Amino acid sequence: MTRTFLHRLARVNPTTAFVAALALLLAGLFLPGIVGALLLGLLAAGLGTLTFTTWPVQPPVTRVVRVVLITLLVVAAVSKTL
Repeated sequence: MTRTFLHRLARVNPTTAFVAALALLLAGLFLPGIVGALLLGLLAAGLGTLTFTTWPVQPPVTRVVRVVLITLLVVAAVSKTL
């Protein structure tokens, strides 16, 4: 199952993935309350899954950046719920 997920993920156009992630981030930041928090949480979960899957092949700098971004997304999602 992981292998098919990775093959499908590898075929995604990088521009399309960037635009979709940017749209999800902006919607999560601008939508109020729990809806925005859920979108930011969804984005954090997707980035977490991608990070977990590709961890062994990423350089240490990329790992640090991804962990920081996931942390910021989770903090933003939690702050939207408060």
